[in-house]
Amino acid sequence: MKVSIYGNNGQASVKVATALKKGLTAAGIELDSLDPDIVITVGGDGTLLSAFHHYSDRLDRVRFVGIHTGHLGFYTDWRDYEVQELIDSLVKDNGQSVSYPLLTIKVEYADGTHPDKALALNESTIKKVSGTMVADVYIKGEFFESFRGDGLCISTPTGSTAYNKAVGGAVLSPQFNAIQMAEIASINNLVFRTLGSPLILPADEWIRVEPASSANNVLMCDQLSIEGRPIKAITYQIAQHRISFAEYRHTHFWQRVESSFIGRDNG
Repeated sequence: MKVSIYGNNGQASVKVATALKKGLTAAGIELDSLDPDIVITVGGDGTLLSAFHHYSDRLDRVRFVGIHTGHLGFYTDWRDYEVQELIDSLVKDNGQSVSYPLLTIKVEYADGTHPDKALALNESTIKKVSGTMVADVYIKGEFFESFRGDGLCISTPTGSTAYNKAVGGAVLSPQFNAIQMAEIASINNLVFRTLGSPLILPADEWIRVEPASSANNVLMCDQLSIEGRPIKAITYQIAQHRISFAEYRHTHFWQRVESSFIGRDNG
C-alpha cells in the first residue's frame, strides 16, 4: 500500500501530518504522493476538495480518507487525535470502500476554442460578474425555461448540503445517482417566469445552460473558477467516474446532516 498525505498549511494540520508521516513509516507503510493507493487529507472539507482535484486523473485507482482538524466535515471521518487509530486501520486494510457520484462539466466557448471538461465533487455555479444573468436552460436536449436572476447552482448529492442548500435546494442522499439544479434568486413576475423550484435529474439526463451573453460570466467548479472567457454553453451530467472513500469508519450521510445542521444533544 502506498499513501499520500495532503494537508493545508494550518498549524494544527501540519502537526497532525507530521505525526501521521512518522506513524506510517514506523508501521512499514510507504509514502508516495505521485502514485498513491490512498490519499489522506488533513484539514477539512476544503482540503479534501483540493486533494480531489489534484488526484482527479486517478479516481479509479485511489481511495480518500479525511482527518479534520476543525469542525466535523461531510468528507472527513477522523479527528486530529485519532492518528494511531487510523494507522491501525490502514495496516488492516482489505480494500473496502464507499463511493459517491460526481458531476461532469463541459464548457463550450463562443470564440471557437477547444471546450474544457471538469469534474466537481460538490457543485458548479454560473453567474454574471454584475447584473442579472439571462440564460436558456435545456434538459436532455429540450428547451425548459429562460432563466433570469443571480445564477444557477448544479450540485451532486453530497454537494447538496453545501451552496445548494443555502439557495433553497433539497438535501439529496448520495445513494441517488443524480444531480440537482437550484435557481439563485430567480426573477418571477408577470413578464418573466421560471419553475422556481429545485430540479433533480437521473444519470441518463443532462442540463445545458446557454447564457444570452457570452461575456462577463463566472463559472465555478467547486473551488476553481473560469472567468474572462466567452462562455457559449455549459453542459452538466452525472460523471462516469465516482469518488471512493476507504470505509474504515465511514459516517452515515444522514448522521453528517444531523450533526452539521441540527446538532441535537444526545447526552
